[in-house]
Amino acid sequence: MGSMSSRQHDPRPSHLSTALSALPSLPSAPSAPSAPSSCGRTALPSRLPDPFSARPPAPQPRQTAAFVTLAGADWLASASRFPSSVHALWAESPGAPLVLPCGGAFDVVSVPALFGRRMLDRLWAGGPGSGPVAAQRGRLLLFAAPGTAQRLPALLTWEEWARAMPPLLCHGTGDAVTVPPLWPAGEDDPTPPANRWLVAPEVRHPWLPDAEVLLWACVRVARATAGRGPTAPGAPVTSTSTLSPR
Repeated sequence: MGSMSSRQHDPRPSHLSTALSALPSLPSAPSAPSAPSSCGRTALPSRLPDPFSARPPAPQPRQTAAFVTLAGADWLASASRFPSSVHALWAESPGAPLVLPCGGAFDVVSVPALFGRRMLDRLWAGGPGSGPVAAQRGRLLLFAAPGTAQRLPALLTWEEWARAMPPLLCHGTGDAVTVPPLWPAGEDDPTPPANRWLVAPEVRHPWLPDAEVLLWACVRVARATAGRGPTAPGAPVTSTSTLSPR
């Protein structure tokens, strides 16, 4: 990902700043289901598997944002070969979705909405949190670290609980995804938009889960919803993932 900047809000061209500042203010987003530590990061419970103890906690805020900040827009635009053109398009129409390439700034894992919601519950309640998340036509788009789209399917081929999971669509190098508008629909909109942010990017270098973290969440949800193992009743089931619960 390169060197990490200590500044969360980088100045952008004045036309984008003006466009964003002209948008109406929004009410505070609901609090995420996790207890922040004194430094503002998500605290990791002691019951987590050992591999998590070596990972730095995700720098998640107390609230999940419904709209993209200027720094978050800068991160999204960095996925394109022409970031200034992306900013110009958003400045002209901040309420329009945009197609961005994967594999550089982020990969994306697309999961069915219900399974994805349960994954987020696990990641926030018993894991390190999540990166940006978008809802799109019955599926959730989980923004992940570059390389996840290649590594996660490989891990799933060795994971016995993968048979209890719905199909996961992994988008990496060579793929592109449609990201939601910077700003959500107004309160007078009769129905929620089909493409919207659930956890919008707020900083220039957001923390992104990798393949192992997402596999851990998938296995937790699969075990909780399957009722019994994917093998014959009574047969012992083990997992090959170091992050999966035994």
